[in-house]
Amino acid sequence: MKKHIAILAGDGIGPEVMAQAQRVLNQIALKFNHDFIYHEALIGGAAYDQFGEHFPDTTHHIAERADAILFGSVGGPVAEQNLPKWNGCEAKSLLALRQAFQFNINIRPAILYPSLTSICPLKPEIIGDGINIVVFRELLGDLYFGSHLQTILNGRRHAEDQALYNEDQIASIAHAAFKSAKTRRKKVTSVDKANVLATSKLWRTVVTEVSKEYPEVALEHMLVDNCAMQLILRPTQFDVILSTNMFGDILSDAAAVLPGSLGLMPSASLNSKGFGMFEPSGGSAQDIAGKNIANPIAQILSAAMMLRHAFSMEIESKAIETAVEEALKEGARTRDIASDAKIALSTSALTDVILHYLL
Repeated sequence: MKKHIAILAGDGIGPEVMAQAQRVLNQIALKFNHDFIYHEALIGGAAYDQFGEHFPDTTHHIAERADAILFGSVGGPVAEQNLPKWNGCEAKSLLALRQAFQFNINIRPAILYPSLTSICPLKPEIIGDGINIVVFRELLGDLYFGSHLQTILNGRRHAEDQALYNEDQIASIAHAAFKSAKTRRKKVTSVDKANVLATSKLWRTVVTEVSKEYPEVALEHMLVDNCAMQLILRPTQFDVILSTNMFGDILSDAAAVLPGSLGLMPSASLNSKGFGMFEPSGGSAQDIAGKNIANPIAQILSAAMMLRHAFSMEIESKAIETAVEEALKEGARTRDIASDAKIALSTSALTDVILHYLL
């Protein structure tokens, strides 16, 4: 099968970990007789250097002609955020991509591998038999896309942010979450603040309506503050978490702590047509860029999610996930997940171990 993939490596460690994901994809192509054609394009600060903008038209054209987008990371050093190259970089590139392709469904799995339970911040008795959660976050509504105002009112500084949702936006992400739950443990926890917010009241109503189409899936509603607490007290109760843009952003970041490192966390962003962008949940990590010490697993697992969600290559996706798990079971570690820096592997060396299990 031939597939065209837009490669948007971006900034910081993006190009390094992207190169490792492509090595893994090349092995998958060889093993399963596929043809992955890569189309590289600039995004973020890397694009600004050449085009004077963070999401140039050339990148947009390459992305829209591809079958999927494999994204790295964008953003610069904290101390340089005021420079034109980095000022608003994420919003002008990553958020612009989401808007351009109407990516409304964000999927973030949080899996604690048995071989990494020692680096989970929770006690063994809380971890139990393991943690396997997937967060479905709506991406195009809520406070992120409503109006934002700062002004002077009655002589005092005043600010307001508008949260917006319509029933179609809610139903779209809800259907995606329930379909996923059907293939897992058949439970959806919908998270809102329906005791306060009008958008959450609508959210709860629409999610309940959608749930009736999936009678085999159990639905529970949970207030966001309680959910944040439960993620720490009893994370094993969760299967699929479904939430709004704002709450989903916060909860998915909280869940990302459970596996032990952002370097293990992939994600997918899909639109209603099934077109998707696949990226690690972490940032550009400029402090370790160019040192060949970054963890490539999140980028590699993002490629696996691309195979599953964009290309319907379930066997190939599972092969990558199994190879990653076997490499970790063997003890292969980069610095962020190693118990001792002396045994830490480089970015490329860890990928070598993963590739060994894909032969």
